[in-house]
Amino acid sequence: MSEELLVNVTPQEIRVAVIENGNLQEVHIERSRSRGIVGNIYKGKVVRVLPGMQAAFIDASLERTAFLHAADMLSHRGSRLANGDNKELHAGAQHLAGHQPDISELVHEGQEIVVQVVKDPIGSKGARLTTQLSIPSRHLVLLPDSSHRGISQRIQDVDERDRLAQTLDAALEKSPMSGGFIVRTAAESQQGVNFLADVEFLRRSREQIEKKMATARAGDLIHADLPLSLRVIRDLARDDVEKVRVDSRETFAMVRQFAIDLMPEMVDRIEYYPGERPIFDLYSVEDEIQRSLERTVLLKSGGSLVFDQTEAMTTVDVNTGGFVGKRNLEETLFKTNMEAAQAIARQLRLRHIGGIIIVDFIDMVDEEHRCQVMSAFERALARDRTRCHIADMSALGLVEVTRKRTRESLERMMSETCPTCQGRGTQKTAQTLCYEIFREILREARAFEAKGYRVMASQAVIDMLLDEESTGLGDLQAFIGKPIHLQVEPAHNQESYDVVLM
Repeated sequence: MSEELLVNVTPQEIRVAVIENGNLQEVHIERSRSRGIVGNIYKGKVVRVLPGMQAAFIDASLERTAFLHAADMLSHRGSRLANGDNKELHAGAQHLAGHQPDISELVHEGQEIVVQVVKDPIGSKGARLTTQLSIPSRHLVLLPDSSHRGISQRIQDVDERDRLAQTLDAALEKSPMSGGFIVRTAAESQQGVNFLADVEFLRRSREQIEKKMATARAGDLIHADLPLSLRVIRDLARDDVEKVRVDSRETFAMVRQFAIDLMPEMVDRIEYYPGERPIFDLYSVEDEIQRSLERTVLLKSGGSLVFDQTEAMTTVDVNTGGFVGKRNLEETLFKTNMEAAQAIARQLRLRHIGGIIIVDFIDMVDEEHRCQVMSAFERALARDRTRCHIADMSALGLVEVTRKRTRESLERMMSETCPTCQGRGTQKTAQTLCYEIFREILREARAFEAKGYRVMASQAVIDMLLDEESTGLGDLQAFIGKPIHLQVEPAHNQESYDVVLM
């Protein structure tokens, strides 16, 4: 499988497209005015402790207070507390003895604490925090407050895990460094991988962080994660990436130097794209982004997928559409579901959809067909860099998927709630508004004495009052004995109107 990374840079934002076999699979966007904060380390202050939720709210000078759960706090060595509170160490001893410490034993209001962001603010929720600091490099993650060494759970081959563990041990023997280490999935199957460059990178990063930590005050940013243009090299560039194309000469030089320092094997694959044609037009990326904001996705067979995002979950409905098959109904349903399984996995990556996802496949009678669709869906999700868990298909053809959510979906990042329908996706008809206006005028006539009434509404509502509802309007004027004047108000949407007493 061939893969390319396209990096589009403008003063306002950086966008990265992940192309696999000529098809867009992922889009990452970072805007200069609203950069993601996952990985950032702050000196925060505890503003509220909630024993019932086993959590605390932390003020880290973000837009909203952030959320810290007791399970995300260091217990074995004590969090990096500004006042060196011994109570934390005592709680850690209890935790080792099998007692889960209460949040009130770990922190108290007004306490300063060093925290790291593990989830961006999503919707109305603040950022999710941890005191278990981690510093990532290309192949390793450093855990400064731990002595644990491990291998990514996504690397399942026993021999490969042993090989990587031995490689890590050899690197740390040559360049000793305290702290825990986790080998990232990016190191899997990379022959000749050398962790020495990663260890030195992590050493420099740790020294800088600890230096800032010593003088930081509550609300200070101690460490910011790399910009997207460099994270793309650290996190997305794997052995099967053939090219990394950057359309900014300045960013290209920065990315190339970063690769020289940390990933010399990637240097020759990074190239500057000077073409007049926009880089995202090479693989119709702009068109794909626009389609990813639409509710309906058309399948090649004629079927379709319908995505609906809510606060609680995302639902995906599979429809046959115009696909009728050549043999029988069961064949039609099976082929549509097989194509949908691949398309849904791709759309989840492309749209950044996380949390609970319910997929409503079309009901199939043949048990073998159901098994094949589930196998195809699992294989497609296995290519996702974000951790996913899939449950068995229910008797009604429903499949529950959970996908780790660390940032806003593409739709919520690039769109906003419609001011007319408030996110319902529908609006009241002009006829419904006419009847509401009639009732409003009756209420006003009974409550106040007026010489007449002026109705200010949208063009569609006024047109209906003058045409289809003109008889009703005339009857109302005769009933109240007062004139009713109509006025088109361009600033009003279809659901808004004013009744003015004259």
